[in-house]
Formats: sequence, structure tokens, C-alpha cells
Amino acid sequence: MALHAARFRHLLLNESNHRACATLRANSAVDYVADEAQPVTLTDPWPLVEGGIEQVDFTPFVGEVDLVAGGVPCQPFSLGGAHRGHLDERNLWPEFNRCVRQTRPLAIIAENVRGLLRPSFEPYFDYIRRELAAPFEQRVDGESWQDHDRRLLKALKSDGDPTERYDVAFKLVNAADYGVPQNRWRVVLVGFRKDLNVEWNFPKQTHSSGALVRSQISGAYQSRHPSAALEEHPGVTPPEDGLKPWLTLRDAIHDLPEPELRKETPGYIHHVGWPGAREYPGHRPNDLDRPAKTVKAGVHGVPGGESVLRRDDGSLRYLTVREVARIMTFPDDWRLEGPRGEQMRQLGNAVPVELGRIMGTSIANALASR
Repeated sequence: MALHAARFRHLLLNESNHRACATLRANSAVDYVADEAQPVTLTDPWPLVEGGIEQVDFTPFVGEVDLVAGGVPCQPFSLGGAHRGHLDERNLWPEFNRCVRQTRPLAIIAENVRGLLRPSFEPYFDYIRRELAAPFEQRVDGESWQDHDRRLLKALKSDGDPTERYDVAFKLVNAADYGVPQNRWRVVLVGFRKDLNVEWNFPKQTHSSGALVRSQISGAYQSRHPSAALEEHPGVTPPEDGLKPWLTLRDAIHDLPEPELRKETPGYIHHVGWPGAREYPGHRPNDLDRPAKTVKAGVHGVPGGESVLRRDDGSLRYLTVREVARIMTFPDDWRLEGPRGEQMRQLGNAVPVELGRIMGTSIANALASR
């Protein structure tokens, strides 16, 4: 959705999760058929292959791809996961590289959790970046990643074929800094094929916490949301930084009606109240006047209160699926398939659409100006 909004025409999607595939089909995707004509306009459906990426052959698209984009599974590196890193069978960085080798794209973008930057993963993260920089220096059967990394280090000291090398950069970004109503830290990696000689920098942040505090002290925030209490921030008012205020949970959902328990709200999809919200140690609810907490791939089983909000009167309730979709900046007509838990899981596994659109548009502009 994000890259479509950045005006990239999708030639192929791959997803292994059945419910996520059903959601894609419910919106803009159709099953890929090898001998059918490729999409030619942004209004054409997105061709989808359901199943493991290991079984997908990308060679039919060689020379036709501007961008390879991947949300590599985060569990091997997540702070909430088993931390098995490269030993985890869900580590699909090698498959991402295979896709790059088989398609030879002009650019690449990948996203993962901030846990990838943990000191214990630093050697492997260095290896990931070197492998992206030289994806055609392929790892051979039986070769350890450490031995492959030593080969990559040696290869990258030489010029090599610029059509088989990529200039790779990474940045830890917070989605809230780009107009997403959610504190969500993620590592984004971007690369351009070396022969293009593209000079590119990550988009500058557009929003800040300091600007939000200033707007709440001045009353500008309350002029938009009269029901919000005037904030009292002890200490020095943050200095002017020329940025917009962080968007808050109230900004995201203020125009949605209060949901009824177990009933769909007329005029909306997935806006259904759910009973049982409560607060306990380690489970602090979302504050309406701050960005939402990081949406995670779980519902009641995830600690931290990510799916609970505190109303103005102090009472608690669960966020609806539609409200979480708003927090992830999906449009209101985006339909999610499966029961509530699966819908929440899909949202927690997604990239905020607005963050992805900003990154994708910056890449598209760089490619167009080369």
C-alpha cells in the first residue's frame, strides 16, 4: 500500500501468511499467473504468490524491476522474540538477497525491528549490509556466514562490476517523526545500484515531540481538541525546531464514534468494541494525547497495554481494529480478513503506510532524477 502510494507499480507480491494473503485479495491483489500480461498502470491489480518465498522464481522479472522491497520477518531479531538471529529458520535475509540477484533492481529497501542493532547481533548486521552491497558474491553450500563475510570484505575492497554492487545505507527511524500517530522504532535499509551514481539521503523528519509539547502548552492542541486537558509540562518549554507536532492517538481517532460492544459501527468497517480491558503492572494503557504505543503482532497476549486506551474520564477500553488501522495510517476502506486476533496480528506486522510512502517517494524521486 505504501509503495503503491509512492507510485510504484507492483509486478509481484509474495506472502506466506494465509490471512494476510486473503486481506491483499480483498483489497487490490489477484493471484499471479505466469503467462498473463504484467500490470502496466497503477490501477491494475497486484499479482500475488501465496506461499514461502523459497519456492518463488524471480528470474522472469530480470531487468524490469526498479525496486525490491522486503519486510523480512522480525522474530529472529525482535526484543520480544527468541533472539536466535541467523540460526532462526525465519531469517529470510538470504532470500531477500536471492530476489535481488535474480531481478537486478535499480534500488532496494528493507525494514526490520530495532533489535537488529543489538550489540549481540552487530557482526551479523554488518554481514547483512555487506551481502546487500555485493549480492552476487553468493554464499556457497556448506559455507558459514562468517567465512562468506570474510570473502565479502575482500571483494568489496575491489571495484567490481557496478551493475552487481549496491550503495547501502541504514537508519533507525521513529515513525512518529514522519507524521505517524505512533511511537514505532524500526531499522530501514536502502540501497541503489552503484552504476546509477545516485546521491541520496534519508528523508528528514517532519514532526517532533518538542513541537507537540509546545502546542499543548500554548493551547494550540486544545483548540483542535477541546476535550483535551491543558497540559502542564514542568521545566523549560522545548525550543522552536521548525517541525510539526507529533500526531497523537486523539488526532488519529477523534472523529470515530465510540464503539459499541461486539457491534459493527454503521458507516465503518472493523470498528467493533471488545470487552475486558484492564490495567495492571507492566500494562500501561495508551494516552490519548501522546502518539500511540508501538502496535505489536498480538492482541491480549502482548504485555504493555498496546491495545488499550484510557478515556478522558479515566475508564479503559480496547482499541478497535479500525482504530489500530488508523494508528498504522491505513485508509478506512482497507479491509482486513480473518477474526479480530488475526486482523490485529496483520496490523502489528505491517509497516505504517505513511512512513513507507515517504521512504518510497524519496527513492522514486531519486530514480527519476538520475
